[in-house]
Amino acid sequence: MSPDASAPKPLAANEVIKTASRHLRGTIADDLRDATTGAISDDNAQLTKFHGLYLQDDRDQRNALKKAGKEKAFSFMLRVRLPGGRCTAAQWRVLDSLADRVANQSLRLTTRQTFQFHSVLKGNLKPLIQEMDRVLLDSIAACGDVNRNVMAPPNPERSAVLQQVYEHARGWSEFALPKTRAYHEIWLDEERVAGGEPEVEPMYGATYLPRKFKTAFAVPPSNDVDVFSQDLGFIAVVEADRLVGYNVTVGGGLGMSHGNTETFPRVADVLGFIEPQHVNRVGEAVLTTQRDHGDRTNRKHARLKYTIEDRGIAWFKAEVEQRSGVRFGAARAFAFSTIEDAHGWHRCADGTWFHGLHILSGRIRDLPDWPMKTALREIAEIHAGDFRLTPSQNLTISGVSDAQKPVIEGILARHGLTKENDRSGLRLNALSCVALPTCGLALAESERALPEFLEKFDAVFAAVGLSREAISLRITGCPNGCARPYLAEIGFVGRAPGKYALYLGASYEGTRLNRLFAPSVTLDDAVRLLTPVIERYARERGAGERFGDWCDRLVLPANATYHSVGGAA
Repeated sequence: MSPDASAPKPLAANEVIKTASRHLRGTIADDLRDATTGAISDDNAQLTKFHGLYLQDDRDQRNALKKAGKEKAFSFMLRVRLPGGRCTAAQWRVLDSLADRVANQSLRLTTRQTFQFHSVLKGNLKPLIQEMDRVLLDSIAACGDVNRNVMAPPNPERSAVLQQVYEHARGWSEFALPKTRAYHEIWLDEERVAGGEPEVEPMYGATYLPRKFKTAFAVPPSNDVDVFSQDLGFIAVVEADRLVGYNVTVGGGLGMSHGNTETFPRVADVLGFIEPQHVNRVGEAVLTTQRDHGDRTNRKHARLKYTIEDRGIAWFKAEVEQRSGVRFGAARAFAFSTIEDAHGWHRCADGTWFHGLHILSGRIRDLPDWPMKTALREIAEIHAGDFRLTPSQNLTISGVSDAQKPVIEGILARHGLTKENDRSGLRLNALSCVALPTCGLALAESERALPEFLEKFDAVFAAVGLSREAISLRITGCPNGCARPYLAEIGFVGRAPGKYALYLGASYEGTRLNRLFAPSVTLDDAVRLLTPVIERYARERGAGERFGDWCDRLVLPANATYHSVGGAA
């Protein structure tokens, strides 16, 4: 007898874990006290993500430790919550010191505009979080099935509009935080009040969201945040130098699984226009609609993009309007023209300066001929302004006065850091995820392989006179898409050690996905395949035509499918 097709599907395992967790507490505190292992239980490893932590191990050591009959080299990655990427000089000094004392002597700037610590041992987690707390930093909801770190254009001091957008991004981040006190009790030793009111999550409920949820704010003409890759996006509409509102986007997401056609990257749809005061109300309605209608039985089908694909954008828009009480206006005109960060010195509207510093893969550490970490620590000791992290893993030294500018220039020059901005257009637009050796999902190298990828492709572009051409190249160790490879003009997605799926043809501005060009190639294979393509592009491109647009028009098969930017519903 066939099973009843109408019977409800069993919940995904994570849903059961969340339900039993007592609002994300689980038995994490007990696991922290267990000195017999460097790990925590599988269930708690899912819950600690909501606290900004991932359990990992050093995969370079796995085989040797296994042969020796020893436990894996367990450690944790901690991600800081840093809406809009703003970090004070005082906070930088603490984070820099913590990287040396409890992590792997490096800071990693992520593609979500925040910091990651790597190789943190279990016994060092509480000291790390408690010292962060003393400078008003936390890792709450930096991971997990919640609204994660909110992205916004860096350097809001450039204009009044950018400052407003930053404040809206920060406000949404605070508004959408989980209300559970689990983080404060476990990591900051807050006493739980006995006999008080039952704890509730008014926005998330007891089981939070079906999957992760990402938000970004964009200000045209820059799409530095890749707004169409986000579950929820706000595109600023500016008229006569005044922020009049936002076009709201929903349903972006880039994760997929190799060989599973039911999973796919998707760019967001435009719902319509709202006034600035409605950001949180509309954001809450989008989030709770996904909370109530997202798939809780299949985590590979649980992102907002699949809810919209299944139910349709018209249904989703009506649901959000009903929940928020806000009716969308017709989407206003907007246009993006760049994703590249500003490098070097720039004067801001408030009279200060900022210096944009390119940091390959966002990795801040000292190398024998490249003392990046030391130089930035010296600047943090005297800097009266802020540091701003960018969505492209770069950094700006912001709020610099006329008097401090030559001092900071001197520190950068003394350590040789100014030369990093004088790089090829390919290098300045390249992203990579961490991948091996710490990410448990990585199938191939990414951060450690990026320098070789750039060296070989820089030579190809230089040979045809296109060294300065802004071309986006992104590489990830797996198909989950942390470095947004499906929005790259040239995207590499790890399949196996040394093997990548090669994608071409996204728009440089991040409004169209790329398409599969070769299913499994080595770096040398990719160079051989793309060299004649790049040579043709140099000869045949139209005036101002981007590499991705040219590939989409002439190189990729006409019957290939992809999800492009949707129109207003």
